Amino acid sequence: MSNLDPIFSPKSVAVIGASTTPGKVGHDIFANILKGGYTGTLYPVNPSAKSVLSVKAYPGLTEIPDDIDLAIIILPPAVAVKAVHEVVEKKVKGLVIVSAGFREVGKKGLEIENEIVSVCRKAGIRVVGPNCLGVINPNPLVGLNASFSARMPKFGNISFISQSGALCTAVLDFAADRDFGFSKFISIGNKADVDELDLLRYLHQDLETEVIMIYLEELRRGPEFIEAVNTITSGDFRPTPVIAIKSGRTSAGAMAAASHTGALAGTEAVYDAIFRQSGIIRADSIDELFDFASAFAYKNENELGKLRRKVPTGNRVAIVTNAGGPGIVATDMTVSSGLVLAKFSEETVEALTSHLPTTANVHNPVDIIGDAAQDRYENALSAVIRDEGVDGALVILTPQSMTNALGTAEAIAKIARRSSKPVLCCFMGIFDVSAGVKYLQEHGIPVFRFPENAAKSLGALYQYSTWLNRQQLAPYVLKHDKECAAAIIKNCIAEGKLKLGEIEGGKLLECYGFKILTSGLAKTRDEAAEIAETLAFPVAMKIVSPQILHKSDAGGVALGIGDRENVLKTFDELVKKALKFDPGAEIEGILIQQMAKKGEEVILGMNRYPIFGPLLMFGLGGIFVELFQDVVFRLAPVGRNSARRMVRGIKGYKLFKGFRGRPVCDIESLEKAIVSLSEMCLNHPEILEMDINPLLAHEQGSTVADCRIILSEADVKK
Repeated sequence: MSNLDPIFSPKSVAVIGASTTPGKVGHDIFANILKGGYTGTLYPVNPSAKSVLSVKAYPGLTEIPDDIDLAIIILPPAVAVKAVHEVVEKKVKGLVIVSAGFREVGKKGLEIENEIVSVCRKAGIRVVGPNCLGVINPNPLVGLNASFSARMPKFGNISFISQSGALCTAVLDFAADRDFGFSKFISIGNKADVDELDLLRYLHQDLETEVIMIYLEELRRGPEFIEAVNTITSGDFRPTPVIAIKSGRTSAGAMAAASHTGALAGTEAVYDAIFRQSGIIRADSIDELFDFASAFAYKNENELGKLRRKVPTGNRVAIVTNAGGPGIVATDMTVSSGLVLAKFSEETVEALTSHLPTTANVHNPVDIIGDAAQDRYENALSAVIRDEGVDGALVILTPQSMTNALGTAEAIAKIARRSSKPVLCCFMGIFDVSAGVKYLQEHGIPVFRFPENAAKSLGALYQYSTWLNRQQLAPYVLKHDKECAAAIIKNCIAEGKLKLGEIEGGKLLECYGFKILTSGLAKTRDEAAEIAETLAFPVAMKIVSPQILHKSDAGGVALGIGDRENVLKTFDELVKKALKFDPGAEIEGILIQQMAKKGEEVILGMNRYPIFGPLLMFGLGGIFVELFQDVVFRLAPVGRNSARRMVRGIKGYKLFKGFRGRPVCDIESLEKAIVSLSEMCLNHPEILEMDINPLLAHEQGSTVADCRIILSEADVKK
């Protein structure tokens, strides 16, 4: 038995703060439990009332003669604390605090909230809230609607978690309009105790829950969340899809930072990384959240009589439509959703030709013409779904005067039942297609109003399929000199050097296996010439100043200097440009550096966040990193498999594969560099920000051409 069972499936409920006055929260929640058909025993607690809605009231919780599984508190914070002590004394098993006025109003409220949680944890009582809508379990065997919402939703196989109580009531209304059923429905409010991860773990074990939807505002757990949800979405036991929508996606979350990584990263980059690493499917809107959930709830009975989720094994899609325009829209959205139009076999084309009129298009998308009756849909869908080159189908119906929406739905359902491939439908319109839509919904087949919704949902199914079937390579075994790196960091901090350039930064990176260019620091013109002659021409020359971290912005980089005379001349020019850029800059000298072999320029970076830890960045580098922003993010730790997906996750990946005659890059060296950077950042919490830009990817190996590292004097592990 889970310690959350008393909250979702209680045999007895006490409402502390039940009111006799309609419109008050204490009255309405009590009324909703009664009206919802709760199958357990309900007790109102109100010292001033004999009864609430004809149910005998008790002056205090401890005066109830029977055991209580769940207590719901609807009292002001100061009074709620006293009630919590009674909850502990009564040995109640679960607690929901609906009342507001806690952490969300300031320090005093937070103190009361923390006190309540401390008392309950000592007693082993789990707490939902405070400041929440409540919980709902529509299962007829329970019938619990302990919430603000007067509407008891239909019972289904999808659970919903929300941090926003206000959003919950709108979602319930929206769900009723779409004939959408829930297994569990919960508002977590301030999540003082029970949070998203607790609920995700619980719902993963809940056999009534097949899909989990979640509305997020913020997370308070990082790496632990990723590891746990990764197992939920793709582990050996009941892989359960999790679909999330997060508020504030377009907000400017990037930090004011000294590195490119810090400038590009923000809270959204963190959450994108969390979702990708844990296998969560991200929706962009509430409408899309429901669309995806409908598609993921779609199951098929296999040969053993067991239901199996329908996900495509590939991204090749067949479209069957009775109207050209919607077919084109679906085609466009299919491609933008990571899918491709399937190319039919000759046998499939022959079958289509034999069943369809000569005016029909028998190639993908299949246009069966506007006057199509249900037999045309049945024959066309039957032909394309059998094609071995088709992984899923999208069926579009626009209502014409001769259209039989119900008959077409019946034909689609018959074919869909006997195929293991997903079939998604778009019945455009409302009234004319309502009978067909209802039939499809009753038979569990996803149906949408617009073709783009259906195509995006099929794309989400494919995204989840690739997550489930991803390859797992053996981890890299890399040797690093952690002690040497720690000593370098300690010395730099002791000397007050918190902004490291290529000299100290390069030494640090060498400890973790990065190849560094040979170089020397010249404080005078003559020293520069001597170092250059030692390295052999041509050389690179770069300004070294704690105040100038982005050398290119100051004109502080010169490449390919070919002789002594030009070294002397360039030395003076670089110093002059640096002082013009920042008259107060402290010029430590000019770095004379061996010229690197040509290679593709990439960037590796890191920005450290409280709670979440190091956020790693990989992408196309050089001077265009912020212009193109072709970068991806992951939270450390990042192993070989995540590093592999990072490298393949940028648009510029083709450059590494020998695009248009360019040399093929050593992709494995890039993956190892990402893994090494991850270990470096985890081992040394003093590193706050970092850019390796560019890291030059060669045919064999990779070379650090420039780097900058920001340290903190404080130990900032989390």
